[in-house]
Amino acid sequence: MLNSKRSYELAGRLSKEQPLLLSNGEIHFLWWFIQGSIMSSSTRERLWKAWGMCERHAWGFISVEAAFRKGYMHGPAILYEDLMNRARAAFNHRGPIQIWRSMRNIRAKGPCLMCELEYGPNSPGKAGEDRIEKGRDLSELQALARKTARYWQKAVCGRCAGNGSFQKCRRHLIEELSQGVKTDLSTHAALVDDIAKHIKIYAKSFCFGYHGTETDEDVAALISAVGWCTGWKTFLSIVK
Repeated sequence: MLNSKRSYELAGRLSKEQPLLLSNGEIHFLWWFIQGSIMSSSTRERLWKAWGMCERHAWGFISVEAAFRKGYMHGPAILYEDLMNRARAAFNHRGPIQIWRSMRNIRAKGPCLMCELEYGPNSPGKAGEDRIEKGRDLSELQALARKTARYWQKAVCGRCAGNGSFQKCRRHLIEELSQGVKTDLSTHAALVDDIAKHIKIYAKSFCFGYHGTETDEDVAALISAVGWCTGWKTFLSIVK
């Protein structure tokens, strides 16, 4: 088991290597994760503390879910609705200590679940060849990205994309706030509020009586939520 410091270091290192070529071990873990492990209370608490997973494993989770569920991503929608509601509350402060409180509330309080278990690009596993091939299939996620691009593109972090956008993912926003960069939190709060509003509709669309009520903008909110919570570089590398 890795300690917290090494887990964070590993999370950053894995994000730079082979963006989304998942190992046998990662696919094996994520296969069982999407079967129901995500719903256990202890797992949800760890995901809550870490704002999901690291960038590599967060997008790995989404891509595996999309591949095996053919875009039917109920579990991720519920998780990220919860996380974006938490993000919305984090910016609900006024007064001279607003920035300090917001920064404190959006910091991760724990490591990535999969990094802590030492899953990475070379992790061995017990997934068969068919499952590995399916788990590495990015076509469903890429199709979803193309269909909803006009909506998630407005949420892309300028630092992750290397452009001049003022939008920031959670990690880069924390970095700027820590460095004392003058920041208008209202613009970030507005983005978070918009994502939370639309992902709520998307998550509800899986419930009986609400099927088909989601729009492409609501579905795009899942991509925006994962990007905001963990970063965009991995995602952008597979949809370019």
